[in-house]
Amino acid sequence: MMLLILVGFNFSHGKEKYSIATDIGHMTTSIIDCLENSDFLMLESNYEPEVLKCSCYPYLLKTRIAGPNGHLSNQLAGKTIARLIDSGLKQVMLGHLSKENNFPELAYKSVLEELEYAGYSNDDIIIDVASRTQITTINNTSISKQVINL
Repeated sequence: MMLLILVGFNFSHGKEKYSIATDIGHMTTSIIDCLENSDFLMLESNYEPEVLKCSCYPYLLKTRIAGPNGHLSNQLAGKTIARLIDSGLKQVMLGHLSKENNFPELAYKSVLEELEYAGYSNDDIIIDVASRTQITTINNTSISKQVINL
């Protein structure tokens, strides 16, 4: 039996809700329910499927990463964000990007393509990509002021 560990947190400050979801591997209605009404979401966008397929990782590791107990692909992250925009999501930070199977520009582009496919644009939400090597600031001033005060 494999133990499934999901990492997710919701924080509230006044009327604002901040959420973090990573190492979830798949998306369910119960996870979506927990993330709804978030103003800010840090969501894993771990890998690009075509890059993962061509990586030097062993086959078993590739299947674990892409499986339901692995990580979210850029495309699934984009679909998740599209589902959450109408519930009030204003800003998303793509995080937990694989160093070997993703890069920031590709994650951003792939997520934006999913949003456009769902009828949204980058005018509907602020999308940032967290750095792997340094602290990443939140750019939306109203949200960042709330986070600083937490």
